[in-house]
Amino acid sequence: MAKKVKYKPKKIKLCASDLVLQIVTTILLFIVLLITLYPIIYIISCSFSDYIAINAGRVVFWPVGFTWSGYEYVFRFKDIWVGYRNTLIYTVVGTALNIFMSMLCAYPLSKRDFQGRRTYMNLFFISMFFGAGLIPHYLWNKTLGFINNPLVMIIPGAMGVYNMIILRTAFRSSIPGDLFEAAKIDGANEFRSLFQIAVPLAKPTISVLTLYYAVGHWNAYFSAMIYLRDKNLWPLQLFLRGILTTTEGFKPSDASNPTPNPSGGSSTQIADNTLGAKYALIVVSTVPVLILYAIVQKYFKKGVMVGAVKG
Repeated sequence: MAKKVKYKPKKIKLCASDLVLQIVTTILLFIVLLITLYPIIYIISCSFSDYIAINAGRVVFWPVGFTWSGYEYVFRFKDIWVGYRNTLIYTVVGTALNIFMSMLCAYPLSKRDFQGRRTYMNLFFISMFFGAGLIPHYLWNKTLGFINNPLVMIIPGAMGVYNMIILRTAFRSSIPGDLFEAAKIDGANEFRSLFQIAVPLAKPTISVLTLYYAVGHWNAYFSAMIYLRDKNLWPLQLFLRGILTTTEGFKPSDASNPTPNPSGGSSTQIADNTLGAKYALIVVSTVPVLILYAIVQKYFKKGVMVGAVKG
């Protein structure tokens, strides 16, 4: 049997100027990394720190007076779980609708022989630059019966034009037209060509757009603040906004009972740590988005470049 020969790449020797440039670039990127990560590290450290240390400004990088009381406080607050439930529903249903509508719109617009393609694209472009304003939107949603209706968080923003254009470009630039013609000869209709040919081949771009839509739904609070009056319909970010601006109403149901807890304090002591609880709440509300970013990260470069290089 022939022996397998391992390929050893040759090391490229850098000249002095290239070496200096590489060192300077590495240092600058490290500084940018620290500037980007420090706010996250600070918030996490404060969430595990004693509220006295936070008020005194002694938390810089590591937790001071390590305690779980902030998280215990948050997990006793029932409105947080109501907000989590609503946000998950709005995010999952809204993102699924966004992707579905974007695909249905992007696919025909990617066809060069589609009649009226330029007219429809111009109408979409106009909607990107001109908006009716808050009052017409409110009156329109009121006419549709969306006031104090959870559908107001899903239906009005059913499709983002910018994201649709990215997906249209991905369909047009990364999928050969001969493939669709061969499918048509074999008897495939347009819906089958879309879901069995275009969507699988544009999976990286669709994955990135899914992340964009999901993050938008997860962070949405303005529409809820304007249209939703029932607290049971509020998303997590609206509860978070109210809690970060005031401590009123941020009280766990059993905070008045000074019963022992596993961390060694009492419920009254836990209830005093509202500042630490605010930081803990920020961490709890951010974790799902960070996990989603980690899952979709591998599609970022391929998906965005494929869908945006060619116009």
